[in-house]
Amino acid sequence: MTEELLYDVRDGIGTITFNRPQARNSLTFPMYERLAEICRDVETDTRIKALLITGTGDKAFAAGTDIGQFRAFSTPDDALAYEARIDRVLGALERCRVPTIAAIAGACTGGGAAIAAVCDLRIAAPNARFGFPIARTLGNCLSMANYARLAALIGPARVKDIIFTARLVDAPEAQSIGLVTEVVTDGANLLSRAGEVARTVAGHAPLTLRVTKEALLRLQEKMKPGESDDLILTCYMSRDFREGMDAFLSKRQPVWSGE
Repeated sequence: MTEELLYDVRDGIGTITFNRPQARNSLTFPMYERLAEICRDVETDTRIKALLITGTGDKAFAAGTDIGQFRAFSTPDDALAYEARIDRVLGALERCRVPTIAAIAGACTGGGAAIAAVCDLRIAAPNARFGFPIARTLGNCLSMANYARLAALIGPARVKDIIFTARLVDAPEAQSIGLVTEVVTDGANLLSRAGEVARTVAGHAPLTLRVTKEALLRLQEKMKPGESDDLILTCYMSRDFREGMDAFLSKRQPVWSGE
């Protein structure tokens, strides 16, 4: 697993790299857990002044969760535990002590897009593509917390547009709607530019940055535990979700039944 998620610290900047280029850097459960572990470790590692997250190669930042892992889903607990895991991991990243910067090239979809969305800053290559194409692939849904995060970032209307159409947003549009902070002119300069930004924020007053992050988090609406369980189960326990998985893995179009 360590080879699938790399972590390196240099000059006060921690760099996390999703390293499954053969699978478009799709995320396994151990990769999610390692990401959360690093975020927790940063709390006590005073060397770290900023955290940079990227993916190996220029084809994908991270193309969501590895779909094969959903094959084992059979009970309501499986669905709820999965979304609870994602919320826990994203929460750890969202509340990370230091500024987080995502350096994004290629596909940034599903769980990968959710990770990028909770980073403090997002810098994209010209070929970056963002989205949650679940309405045409798996037929599942996001958690309430993730819908809230996205709505806070780009607004409810744009969340509906992206989810309903299942389209991928290109880099220029992503910048125009606030989904990314900056688009570099040359993809080859992505990591150098992201590193430059990381070093800039790492040199600023850490308490100002940390308090700003916390203040903005407190402005977001808080949900009660379990508030979205019924919505999650509606999708994950459906025939359509099984059909979506089978179709995706068989490389065919799903046939939706609404059941």
